[in-house]
Amino acid sequence: MSNIFNAYASYYDLLYRDKNYKSEGRYVVSLLNQNKLFSGSMLELGCGTGKHAEVFADLGFVTHGIDSSIFMIDKANDRKSDTNIFELGDVRSFRANKKFDAVVSLFHVTSYQTENKDLLDMFRTAATHLGKDGIFIFDFWNGSAVLSQKPSKRVKKMSDTNFEVVRTATPKLNSLQNTVNVNFDILIKSIKNNKSETIKESHLMRYLFIPELQYFLNETGFEVLESLSWLSNDKLSVTDWQGLIVAKKIISS
Repeated sequence: MSNIFNAYASYYDLLYRDKNYKSEGRYVVSLLNQNKLFSGSMLELGCGTGKHAEVFADLGFVTHGIDSSIFMIDKANDRKSDTNIFELGDVRSFRANKKFDAVVSLFHVTSYQTENKDLLDMFRTAATHLGKDGIFIFDFWNGSAVLSQKPSKRVKKMSDTNFEVVRTATPKLNSLQNTVNVNFDILIKSIKNNKSETIKESHLMRYLFIPELQYFLNETGFEVLESLSWLSNDKLSVTDWQGLIVAKKIISS
């Protein structure tokens, strides 16, 4: 997982320019507010280029973001605020030697943890950085929807004044391992000189089910408060590809 985003980190923000970071950030903070947390400190596992952290800061939360890609961290630090901190780190092993009021992990970082040990270690990272009753929020690929809808080939095109990016995603489902291997072909074309390059990457994603998430969270000292459809307060259904868990730490450490 550590290097898969490095090659196209420079084009990452362009590729996800249509992603509504403000709406997503407000949604996550609204869930924190529902759990009586209106401001404070936040650890973000897999912070990317820091766009969610900007929104969190505007809404009263000081963010300490980590990511396994130095290129992502460099871009996050380019927009660093007076309060937010970004540093290189692995979600499975990072230790800040301090507690936070909340831990958040978005953009299905959880589904990149394809082995049980990886998932447990990530949840232990969250637990280590929370006091009793601290809130942990993360999204994931919902296995029920993945199996009922099946992954399909997709093409995404984005451009600005400098580049045109065309990304073709070709998925391969492995239902015995509960994984999808998403093969990316990314064509990047310079608008100014008409030169282009192609990047090939493979992202192995794990789809997850509520009972196993409950088990892993319980093993690491959490209680599941809610399992929701992404960007809503509706309960997760079999048609919701992207799910979200709100968990509370129930064991002191």
